[in-house]
Amino acid sequence: MKKLLILFACILTISSCTQQPALHHSDWAYDATIYELNTRQFTPEGTFAAAEAQLPALKELGVDIIWIMPIQPIGKLTRKGTLGSYYSIIDYCDFNPEFGTRRDFEHFLAAAHHLGMHVILDWVANHTAPDSKWTLNEGWHYRDSLGNLMVQYDWTDISKLNYNNADMRREMLRCMRWWVDSIGIDGFRCDVAMEVPTDFWNWAYRNIRNDHPNLFALAEAEQPENHLCDTAFDMYYGWELHHIMNGVAQQHNSVADLWTYFAKADTVFPDYAIRMNFTSNHDENSWNGTEFERMGDASDAMAAFTYFIPGMPLIYTGQEYANNHRLQFFEKDSIIRNHNAHQFAMYQQLNALRKHNAALRSPEQGAPMVRLATDNNHIFAAVRAIKGNTVIGLFNFSPEEQTFTLSANAYAGTYNCLGGMAAEPAQTCEQTLTDSTLLTLQPWQWRILHN
Repeated sequence: MKKLLILFACILTISSCTQQPALHHSDWAYDATIYELNTRQFTPEGTFAAAEAQLPALKELGVDIIWIMPIQPIGKLTRKGTLGSYYSIIDYCDFNPEFGTRRDFEHFLAAAHHLGMHVILDWVANHTAPDSKWTLNEGWHYRDSLGNLMVQYDWTDISKLNYNNADMRREMLRCMRWWVDSIGIDGFRCDVAMEVPTDFWNWAYRNIRNDHPNLFALAEAEQPENHLCDTAFDMYYGWELHHIMNGVAQQHNSVADLWTYFAKADTVFPDYAIRMNFTSNHDENSWNGTEFERMGDASDAMAAFTYFIPGMPLIYTGQEYANNHRLQFFEKDSIIRNHNAHQFAMYQQLNALRKHNAALRSPEQGAPMVRLATDNNHIFAAVRAIKGNTVIGLFNFSPEEQTFTLSANAYAGTYNCLGGMAAEPAQTCEQTLTDSTLLTLQPWQWRILHN
């Protein structure tokens, strides 16, 4: 029934979806971890060359996909701050000299590929800088009754593009293809994808994937229609889940709210749509605070949670070094690296666990998540099992010690486990489960059991 509803929705949508959904993700995406690279703040130098020197550390961390924030030149008209926003682009097919040259980026890209990592570029299709040459083309941007370029929200450094204009659409596709055909990137993260007509994305990705079938596409959106076609986005933002996680950490939401969310998401999104799970990103860090500010002692448990639940986990620039600093968005403001923090090792262990257990692979190759019964409403307990691979997640989502009885039933046995408590390094352990096991977890303690 679910597949029929998805197909029916695909037929009704105004997009260019014409086939039954059959999106096949690149093989390298199913067990991948994605890393958001903020070039300006990643190193003191803030350049491609300096970022390239850090690639071996990202490989050691277990990163597979590098999402690099926009690297094109930034407009000067109505620029915010000294350096401006990455998302106010003046020329789609050029490089921001703040970061280096085309040659510098191509060297960075080749080094990432040599290490077995893939690079996707943050693509800003909704708007340009107000001093972009595109604004000289009649009908390419929205204008008010006086002919002034129109902005959105409080984004006073941008001008919104008009997707009713076919010439603009063709030029947008040409620029996207230039980065894939000539530069060699592996895909796109598409900024505010919900503000761009779905039929454009379907048309553009069908065109590009004719020559680059392994192109990976991430939508900064959370709408099922972006995933209804075989040309659609691979992955979407788990924004709603992220906000519930913040609420659980702050005790405004409950474990029951998490299960309500998963029930809804499993209904409205197709099985093959990958959710990006995260505790931070550039927007959250700069505007709402670091994961430590928002999640406090729950931050490690929530990070582990993003690896256990279906989807793909994201690490934002500096999280592996416990950066507890809100990065300025329009100025140079490097991350603070705490090399003594335990987070690097924790993410490394979680990445290895994701790689080595097929149950944790992204949909549709991974295992569905099934709730396990407990007698404690503060405990999130679930199992993911497929083809002899079993992973059980146990999370105390409360600031108090919790004792509970876990009904494991068919999953009784002895498991290896990885677990941790608030602000402490993750530790390996061994856990035996019977049909009914009495367990105690400390405040915000988590355990991931695996065979």
